[in-house]
Amino acid sequence: MKVAFERVNPDPESSFKIFTPRLNDFFYWHFHPEYEIVFISGADGTRHVGDHISKFEDSDLVFIGPNVPHLNFDYGIKGPYEKIVVQLKEDFLDNAFSQLPELATIRELFEKARNGIGFYGDTKQRIGERLKAITTKDRFQQLLEMLSIFHELAKSKEMTLLNSQPIDDHYNLKEQQRIRSINRFIEENHQRKIDAEEVAALVNLSLSAFCRYFKKMTRLTFTEFLNQYRINQAKKLLLQDKNVTEACYESGFASLSYFNRTFKKVTGDNPLHFKKQFQRVGASLRAAI
Repeated sequence: MKVAFERVNPDPESSFKIFTPRLNDFFYWHFHPEYEIVFISGADGTRHVGDHISKFEDSDLVFIGPNVPHLNFDYGIKGPYEKIVVQLKEDFLDNAFSQLPELATIRELFEKARNGIGFYGDTKQRIGERLKAITTKDRFQQLLEMLSIFHELAKSKEMTLLNSQPIDDHYNLKEQQRIRSINRFIEENHQRKIDAEEVAALVNLSLSAFCRYFKKMTRLTFTEFLNQYRINQAKKLLLQDKNVTEACYESGFASLSYFNRTFKKVTGDNPLHFKKQFQRVGASLRAAI
């Protein structure tokens, strides 16, 4: 399965980001250098983390370390559900971890997260409720609550390591910085024509070296990655009630026919059917609220 780098945009005034998405934004296998806690409830789904695949029923709570490839947990869910995500910078409390003995158990929890951890039983339900309530607190209270949550998770016996071995962190700092700059460039310029030569020059690589590097990092060619990014932008535009033609050109495609073919290739669906399908899902969600 192809894996894509996800660029996370943390809150500049916080070391973590908490959000409650209504609809899944990501429809692909992806990784990012941030730690991530996901709680989803009110739905049955598939947990796919690294080489681990399993089903969950009604709810799931997972803690994932940096660069662990995973599929979004609400992928394919059609009915109403609740989801809360906490993403933490890779160096979250790094200095505190190295200095404070009181945080030793939390440091061990973070090491285990490199395998991916699934929680079950009372732990899953208690922590899930606490995560739902955390959005109403101010930043300092959120930080204290996250530390308390990590402490409870670290002590819990109701956990399963999802991979037998930690995911190798083979994306070094220089490579991560380079792919982030590429991703930022695509984010800022995807609505215009972009050539691979231009991006190669941006990161001081020859075209051939850039193509090898990019395929190594993303498992995609640059064109495939750019198309996938533009298709995800088009999905968001369609969900914002743009028509197919508007979504095509505003996401950076120069040809409607090529947009339709690419959308079908990436998603397995055509843009109009995708739009109608999620309009129905949105109507169901609004009716359930």
